[in-house]
Amino acid sequence: MALTNELIQQKLTEKFGEQVTNFEEPYGMLTFEAPKEMNLKVLQFLYDDEALQFQFMTDLCAVHYPDNAGRELAVVYHLHNLVENVRIRFKVFTDINTPNVFTASKLFSAANWMERETYDFYGVNFVGHNNLKRILNVDEMDYFPLRKEFPLEDQTRIDKDDEMFGRGRLN
Repeated sequence: MALTNELIQQKLTEKFGEQVTNFEEPYGMLTFEAPKEMNLKVLQFLYDDEALQFQFMTDLCAVHYPDNAGRELAVVYHLHNLVENVRIRFKVFTDINTPNVFTASKLFSAANWMERETYDFYGVNFVGHNNLKRILNVDEMDYFPLRKEFPLEDQTRIDKDDEMFGRGRLN
């Protein structure tokens, strides 16, 4: 039997009930979310289930939604069933003040560096990770550069000419 988005959603709903929500299919890829406390249970189920077999993690990243109170950070898992060539997207949301999410590095070896990068740029604390430290930014950095907390440009600069950037008056 072919692995379809409907079958995946049905199996997830049978196993986890109302805890898996917001099923969508942007560009044909099944996307859903679950509470952050359940991320390992859902990932393990997707990995172990005989029909699903999502045993390859393509990507793990984060997204910052500053206006989404209590759910400012999303951790996004992209999983791939190599046998059926089916991909899915799984999201968990967390509060920016307590950005703790359980590590998936024990289940997917590839998650090790992806979680470190996500920590480095977004500040997501992957609980249980054996070596969670910065890998691209300096250790002394006291902020997370991909969060949308800072303006993209210093508004107090006087050494730039807006006309050079196409923002000034054209004569």
